[in-house]
Amino acid sequence: MKLVRDRQIAVGADFAGFPLKEVVVRHLESRGWTVTDVGVRHPDDSGRDLMFHRVGLRLGSLISEGEFERALAFCGSGMGIHIAASKCPGVHAGVVESVPAALRAATANGVNVLAMGAFYVAPQMGIEIAEAWLGAELGSGYEWWHNFYEFHKLAIDELNAFDYERYRQNGFHVDYLGDYPLKLETRPD
Repeated sequence: MKLVRDRQIAVGADFAGFPLKEVVVRHLESRGWTVTDVGVRHPDDSGRDLMFHRVGLRLGSLISEGEFERALAFCGSGMGIHIAASKCPGVHAGVVESVPAALRAATANGVNVLAMGAFYVAPQMGIEIAEAWLGAELGSGYEWWHNFYEFHKLAIDELNAFDYERYRQNGFHVDYLGDYPLKLETRPD
């Protein structure tokens, strides 16, 4: 598997996400990242396989098949490519438009496919989002609430084990793998 700690990342964009993807990729490569691009690579690229959902499915499959630990996805809104990637097993995709959301995506939600929308995210913000997300991981210290990581790790584990047919047979109740209470807390000084 190609890992973030080894500075390996998969990326993909459709025609609308291409300009933002290019800025982020150039930045990552200048910082020593090896980038594998599975989407639009040139402004004139076209073709059936380069529609947002098809690129999203390709990125999702790289995660599902264990080829990459994480991937960056880009389309106009970030929504469509994220939905497509999420169809693949084991993919936890999220759309992010800010650095705090990127940190939360990594530290709390275990997002392994991060999507950005080129219509809404400025180039420099895209770089900062990618840097924040790639520099954080589940439990890496961004949050300070009691049981924060345990609570979110439990959610990720239950989502990874989720079987819709079993859920349906259980009267639409999840098979609980544990419990960690969490409540909003005031940040300590």
